[in-house]
Amino acid sequence: MARVKGGNVSKNRRRKVLKEAKGYFGSKHRLYKTAQEQTFHSGAYAFRDRKANKRNFRKLWITRINAACRENDISYSKFINGLTKAGIDINRKMLSEMAIDDPKSFASLVEVAKKALNGEKIKPVAAVKTESKKEEGKEVKTESKKETTKKTTTTTKKTEAKPAAKKTTTKKTSEK
Repeated sequence: MARVKGGNVSKNRRRKVLKEAKGYFGSKHRLYKTAQEQTFHSGAYAFRDRKANKRNFRKLWITRINAACRENDISYSKFINGLTKAGIDINRKMLSEMAIDDPKSFASLVEVAKKALNGEKIKPVAAVKTESKKEEGKEVKTESKKETTKKTTTTTKKTEAKPAAKKTTTKKTSEK
């Protein structure tokens, strides 16, 4: 029986694995077998660490929120509990960004959380701001729609058809 080498298919497969293994140490980027093992492991590590990365970021956000809460004389757990009782749904990423970039609005959220913990029912300041922005957004959208309709009515022009060019025909006469 004749030997089957595989040809281009095997060569391309090996080349693809070695290209993925570029930059690995030692034989892991030179030899096909070790490079293939290392790319399998690398894929597993990447999958695992994508999940771990989400956990690490959540820990970081909670730490930042906790630090900002301590400055405003409240613990993190009481702050989150107060926000849920007040009916405010803001994720931890946005809360940490607010704590860093806009401490005044974060302090107002802390006050709302404290009042909600005491049992007072107060409409939160953040909700009032978002409602007014939504209303302004609607007005802007309606104005832009009017402008676009005006533009479409003024820009539509009738195109005139150009007359077709006349064809000249020449007759060949044959003399006999």
